[in-house]
Amino acid sequence: MREELAGQLRQLRDLTGLSLRGLARDVRGSSSSLSRYFSGQAVPPWPTVVALCKAAGRDPRPLREVWERAKGEAQPSVTTALAPVRNDLPHDITSFTGRGEELAALLGAARTTTMAAIDGMGGVGKTALAVHGAHLLSAEFPGGQLYLDLHGFTPGREPVEPAEALRVLLAALGVPPGRIPDGVTERAALWRSELAARRAIVLLDNAADADHVRDLLPGAGQSFAVITSRRRMVGLDGVQPISLDVLPTQEAAELFIESAGGARPGDVGEVLRRCGNLPLAIRVAAARLLHRPAWTLDTLVERLREGELAVSDVFAMSLRQLDSAQRRMFGLLGLVPGEDIDAYGAAALAGIPLANARSLLEELVDVHLLQEPTVGRYRMHDLLRQTARAEDAAADPGPAIARLADYYLSGLLAATEVIELVVVPVPVVVSQRPPALPDFSHDRALDWLGTEWADITATLSLAVELRVDGPAVGLAQYAFVISLGRRGGTAQLCRGLEVSRPAAEALGGRRTLASHRYLLGAALLRVGRLEEAVPELAAARTLMAAEGDIVGEALAVEQLAEVRLYDADARGALELLRKAAGLVPPGEGAVRVYIGVRLGRALVLLGEHDKAREVVADLLETARGLDRQKVRMCLDVLGRAALGLGDARTALDLAEQAVTISRETRHPVLEAISRTDEAVALRHLGDSEEATAVHAEAMVLLEEAGESHRMVRSLLPYAQACLATGDREAAARHFRQALEIATAHGVTYLVPAARSGLARVS
Repeated sequence: MREELAGQLRQLRDLTGLSLRGLARDVRGSSSSLSRYFSGQAVPPWPTVVALCKAAGRDPRPLREVWERAKGEAQPSVTTALAPVRNDLPHDITSFTGRGEELAALLGAARTTTMAAIDGMGGVGKTALAVHGAHLLSAEFPGGQLYLDLHGFTPGREPVEPAEALRVLLAALGVPPGRIPDGVTERAALWRSELAARRAIVLLDNAADADHVRDLLPGAGQSFAVITSRRRMVGLDGVQPISLDVLPTQEAAELFIESAGGARPGDVGEVLRRCGNLPLAIRVAAARLLHRPAWTLDTLVERLREGELAVSDVFAMSLRQLDSAQRRMFGLLGLVPGEDIDAYGAAALAGIPLANARSLLEELVDVHLLQEPTVGRYRMHDLLRQTARAEDAAADPGPAIARLADYYLSGLLAATEVIELVVVPVPVVVSQRPPALPDFSHDRALDWLGTEWADITATLSLAVELRVDGPAVGLAQYAFVISLGRRGGTAQLCRGLEVSRPAAEALGGRRTLASHRYLLGAALLRVGRLEEAVPELAAARTLMAAEGDIVGEALAVEQLAEVRLYDADARGALELLRKAAGLVPPGEGAVRVYIGVRLGRALVLLGEHDKAREVVADLLETARGLDRQKVRMCLDVLGRAALGLGDARTALDLAEQAVTISRETRHPVLEAISRTDEAVALRHLGDSEEATAVHAEAMVLLEEAGESHRMVRSLLPYAQACLATGDREAAARHFRQALEIATAHGVTYLVPAARSGLARVS
């Protein structure tokens, strides 16, 4: 019905013959909102439908029924709507064999209880059974199929803490980061509440013990949890236990023959005995046979006899069949700090050409020493990871991790060449250029960043731990530079800069330390920790000046001025910004725009709107020669100046242009800031219903990004706009929400403003 309404609204638009912006002026709305209505993304308020009919010369009454039905389809709140159904299950094993009784027990448990636990030794097929069963049950659990590897027994990795596991699971259900509480108890309660509204299946793989998963289990409702572990879950009440032993001989033989591509002459029993009837070992041994058509079973047995009668020797036998390049790659992949890796990362890890890395990865997949759960992404079973790490246990992992970190850093640097940045990048040196990098367009660079983000942060943590100082510092700095305003999660970026600060100090370069402290100060500022930001920025300023880096010094001063602006000290900010402007040499257009925009903001806060407009208007041509985000910065200030001069229509038009830029450049946090300006302008134009809808969208964007500080800074000006236009009830509601968020998330410097505003309307 929403699509039907959108189609009729588009007909009205065509009848008017007006441009989108012209139509927005006629109906006293915003062009971005009209665009959502015409595309069916949102249902307009009824007065907007009436205004569109009036502009087109049509009677609105025939549309009333269609509008009401479309409105009924809409969720009452964006933040409470269920997220799209997720299916995160790994690829099902095509040659799943045997386990009939155990599979029947798992399927039966799904219909009679809320959880089942599959236990058994490593490599016995726990995950294979759980994944296969979950795929078979998918239709019975339409609320989602979630998967999480808890890494309870993964070599070289700490188990995933319950708090972090709950964060990941809640995010998978579509809960915005801003709604996810900090404590384990609170997260567990929210997780149970979210699951209670769904019928979902949750696969918790590789749990360390019962305590590891206790807080992750569903409560009331119809969801079903499957747990796998090497330990029995004797401490969990109500769980259906399913214990796996090695395969019975007949099932083991069937698995071997199917995995080997058919029967071969010889004694299969001897092969199975040496594999211990363990599914993983059987698959590895069968893969050796599959790729050697001339071999018989006796040939395979001869190879196995070179070792002892132990499962580990099946892996050792496979390793002995590898050439030196394959064996080296296998050992290096055991060091991968993230969940998986692609061919570019593997090439960097090994320091070899991309084509060679691809060949080696495929060869390791062919012999079941590596998995390819999705096309182009490779991961290793825990037992094989343990074997890989044991291959060269005495070797220093630092050089390989340094190469991998330099690859990710090079990728971040390459991405900065094609995407818009919110802060001026600092100089970073890559010590080892990677063998290859993906070709980046704007969207490909952002897609790469999204795919690799977890591996980038995992590599940063390991680089810090191994004291691989140069790459660790570079990764921390450019993760912040490239992600600010785009991914959200500024608090995580800030932590990355904090943990890598000792590495920056250890490098001994004053310029490197200056850049690090400058970016750390900027990050602390953006999470609302103003008192901590000031000493970092002041130290950066001193270090930059000592290095003779005038541009760096100007940027540090500009950020110190930003602290003053955040704290509503416009005159103090203006004084610092004039000092910064005096430092900037000719030719530094980006820095001039940054400083000029802050000057304009300070003047707006001081009520000098004409002067603010004059200062920023002079920067527009320079900004257009740089990138769209610099233009957006100018538009934001020009819009606020226009509003201060009483021209809400121009303020709305400029805010809409800024929203479009941030949407196109994929900066949701910055889009939310401009949407707040759009909502404020709509309030001043008298369209309170549309303003409420636009501001709600801004808050959803910030909540999804986990930007609590920005949420408060969005709520306060909107509350002020509500108050200025006489809506005291709405103002009180937004001041109260600002106070609650600021108090809960430690944004202490904004608490007085929220309390003061609330007192004015109470």
